[in-house]
Amino acid sequence: MRGRGKPPAAPLPQRAGIDPVRVRLPEDPAGAWESVRDHLMDRFARAIGARRVDAMLAEGLFVGADGGAVGGDEPYTAGRFLWFHRDFAPEEPVPFPVGVVYRDEHLVIADKPHFLATTPRGRHVTETLVARLRRELDLPELQPAHRLDRLTAGLVLCVVRAGDRGAYQTLFRDRLVRKEYEAVAPYDPELTLPRTVRSLIVKERGVIAAREEPGTANSESRIELVEHRGAFGRYRLVPATGRTHQLRVHMNALGLPLVNDPVYPVVEPEPEHTDYGRPLQLLARVLEFTDPVTGEPHRFESGLRLSAWPDR
Repeated sequence: MRGRGKPPAAPLPQRAGIDPVRVRLPEDPAGAWESVRDHLMDRFARAIGARRVDAMLAEGLFVGADGGAVGGDEPYTAGRFLWFHRDFAPEEPVPFPVGVVYRDEHLVIADKPHFLATTPRGRHVTETLVARLRRELDLPELQPAHRLDRLTAGLVLCVVRAGDRGAYQTLFRDRLVRKEYEAVAPYDPELTLPRTVRSLIVKERGVIAAREEPGTANSESRIELVEHRGAFGRYRLVPATGRTHQLRVHMNALGLPLVNDPVYPVVEPEPEHTDYGRPLQLLARVLEFTDPVTGEPHRFESGLRLSAWPDR
């Protein structure tokens, strides 16, 4: 929108590795909000309750650009910025460390464990890769340049400074990063591999599973069998695109659903407590790219191993 310009820096520090929420008071042509409280009630009372909004105002938890507490009776001013910290619900700690396979002044290449979300979302906020690394490495600007599903383990490229994020995101957008995954799934001696799978994958908001539909392909994966032991095989998966659940969808379409996959071929009910002993057997093993800032070629490999395929 015109005239907004760049918002001022947050006057509040991060809490548990999470940035404060920034609110810009919108235009009010109808004059619906006489005071700041009026707007905050309309905006947040349904989600957190009117009593909590009033309590936050009384405790000075909403602050302005100067860091001072904002009073609920202050006149409403469109365009004004406010900040506050959300209340964090208790989260079950993911009982695995986050590895770091490389770090320099621009990059952190993290080795994400299974069950840890990459970025804060929904009920996973403080127990996420971003929040953990910000706390553990004291890097408040750290951000991922791409994302791994919560159930997938392996390499995630993170930038140290927010200003560098665009350059590294462009690598993924332009398919200049070679990604290689490892998976454990059933072995089918009748299936001819390697092969390249292409299909149209559709993922609807609010629907857990993606699906394939007829039409022009928007996804491509190279599937290779590395070895097999009895009824199971170890596979190398090389995606050329990055659709949501792409590798899981393509393997399931071949009749090779990944071991411990709670979504494909059947969506299982959400468990009350996470079973950390049954991780999805999918690992982002390799990242290869030329650094857009330094020009240096990189190849990184995960130090993690899939539990269903122990070394012998």
